[in-house]
Amino acid sequence: MKRKMKFVVALLGSIVLLESCAIHPEAWQPEKVQAFEGKTKLNEKLAIASKIDLNGWLGPEDIVFDHEGNLYCGVHNDDFTDGRILKIDEAGNIEEFYHSGSWVSGLHFDKNNNLIALSHKEGLISISPEKTVSILTDQDENGNRFYIPNGLDIASDGKIYFSNTSEISAYTIKYGRKLILEMVPRGALYCYDPGSESIETLINGTYFGNGVVLSKDESYLLMVETTKYRILKYWLKGDKQGSVETFMDNLPGFPNGISIRENGTFWLGFTTKRNDALDKIHPKPGMKKLVYGLPDFLQPKADEFGMVLNISTDGTIIDALFDPKGGDFPEAGAVKEHEGFLYIGGDVIPYIGKYKL
Repeated sequence: MKRKMKFVVALLGSIVLLESCAIHPEAWQPEKVQAFEGKTKLNEKLAIASKIDLNGWLGPEDIVFDHEGNLYCGVHNDDFTDGRILKIDEAGNIEEFYHSGSWVSGLHFDKNNNLIALSHKEGLISISPEKTVSILTDQDENGNRFYIPNGLDIASDGKIYFSNTSEISAYTIKYGRKLILEMVPRGALYCYDPGSESIETLINGTYFGNGVVLSKDESYLLMVETTKYRILKYWLKGDKQGSVETFMDNLPGFPNGISIRENGTFWLGFTTKRNDALDKIHPKPGMKKLVYGLPDFLQPKADEFGMVLNISTDGTIIDALFDPKGGDFPEAGAVKEHEGFLYIGGDVIPYIGKYKL
């Protein structure tokens, strides 16, 4: 028995060591997370939200509506190897709008009612009302692939702004964990001009670049950096055009999707709250290598914690919606307001929440 136990321990140690060699993390010292108090005092407001079923699919990462009130979202299966774009009418009937064969994250209708989408398989695509699909681009001006295209918004002049989380690898749960631990800027922010069919890199090197949204006057856009717990502001007009600054920092969780309200303020969704253990090992690359090398059953798990913030144009918190136990909404990464309701999705939940404002 002792010999067998020694063999098991030695084998486990070898596996951990081998896996640890696959990651090259950087040291990073996050600021101390702020307590949930004041505007972020915990509540259970999300508990009253109803749910829209997705027929067994997961991961409504973005939500958009057409002029008839139909809802569209990208979904995937449990191991991210397949996906669709679903169309759901106001009665809850579900139609497979596009067989994408992969997860589709960012979604937005252009002025010609084409559904512009970010496919993890095809890149930036356009789907006409007749469901004709065109690939606009699958790489940047330097030939870097969009393996995890993420957040998307479209300006009034038709230009498409979007993020890409990584030019190295397609998304898997394990690769997502690697991005979180490595803290290496693998992504970027882009602008695609349909008129000239050209693409421009606006920010080269982002830390898990995620949700993207234009300000109401389109003078700037915001892009979420999930692993840095922050939001960047990229100036599109004015004296600061082309410059980048931090809009919000030291957020209380892993920010994900961001969208605009009619009054110009923003909804910010979160995958989960901050993890004290993760924050403590971020300054220690060796410890992060060890954690990454652990078998899946020993890996730390994200807390089930639903959180949505309403933030002002100057980066202050106006209101907060929570499901602190995660019983109904273990995550709330996607947020989109429509006709008096807030629609809530996420990376792995099997439904969309509908919260009456």
